[in-house]
Amino acid sequence: MKALSAAIDILRHPRARGKTRRIISVVVFFLMALLRAAPAEAQQLGHKVLGSLGLFAGSQPDSGLYLVDQFASYGADKLYDRAGNRIPVGLDLDAWSNPVGFQATFKLPWSSMYVNVAAAAPIAEVNLQINQPEASIDTFGFGDVYVQPIKVGWKLTQTDIVAGYAFYAPTGLYIPRASGSIGHGQWTHEFSFGGIFYFDRAKRWSISALTSFDLNQRKQGIDITRGNTFQFQGGAGKIFRPQGKIFQAVGMGVAGYGLWQVQDDRGADLPDILRGARDLALGVGPEINSTLAPIRSQITLRYCRDITVKSRPQGRILIIQLTILARH
Repeated sequence: MKALSAAIDILRHPRARGKTRRIISVVVFFLMALLRAAPAEAQQLGHKVLGSLGLFAGSQPDSGLYLVDQFASYGADKLYDRAGNRIPVGLDLDAWSNPVGFQATFKLPWSSMYVNVAAAAPIAEVNLQINQPEASIDTFGFGDVYVQPIKVGWKLTQTDIVAGYAFYAPTGLYIPRASGSIGHGQWTHEFSFGGIFYFDRAKRWSISALTSFDLNQRKQGIDITRGNTFQFQGGAGKIFRPQGKIFQAVGMGVAGYGLWQVQDDRGADLPDILRGARDLALGVGPEINSTLAPIRSQITLRYCRDITVKSRPQGRILIIQLTILARH
């Protein structure tokens, strides 16, 4: 991430040691972007983590109450600056998050519209090691709560359309100007729009995407405001429908994502080296999911890698998710 790049550049300076504590704090503020609450397959429980959505990113689920447990593991060993050049710092970054949440979906009886509400809360851990031991991080705690008070959707013959509003509340472990934070210490408002298109009436072949725009508020206890971002996540693949009694459906395909920071970070406490640096990331990877009829559940496995980045590490993410239809 750009904050990590800044930390390394400053630590290289002979007089940098006195600035280490402040720089580590800034590193943590931006590093926690990896640990936002992550979503369920077709049940959106937040999608800050790139690669956490896939083949059904823009789909509208059927009516019901869904319970979700998603494990996300992220790792990176390369860091790139704002120009896309690699910075040799001996990076070893490992992070994981485990959000648990729900989504409730209702079909309005007088129309074809669906209404969805969702919420999730994660726990997370980050371990960061670089060539400078004083800039290393090892922290664990609760993350920020995700709430989606409203999402509307429509299920047409071969197309689903969804649009929603959500927010991330600063409820996670947060210590301004210190290295022990998991939460962001800020409110983020998220507006999303997307859909899925099926190429055949049997709904076997599909392509899907969900776009989102995030408006970040000023952080608590420090004058830093993260620049707003635009991202998409989605995928394309095929659903197989076995005739057995256990596997109701099996989906296979390719997932992808992109993120662009569209506004500069700002604030009096933002280091000069970070001004004007904007995040960019593109990634892709395989996905397989299976619906298990006896327990009314879906298991998803997804692995994605960044193919190009700027102002951030180049990493990979593994998603393992269980979605349970608790009530139909």
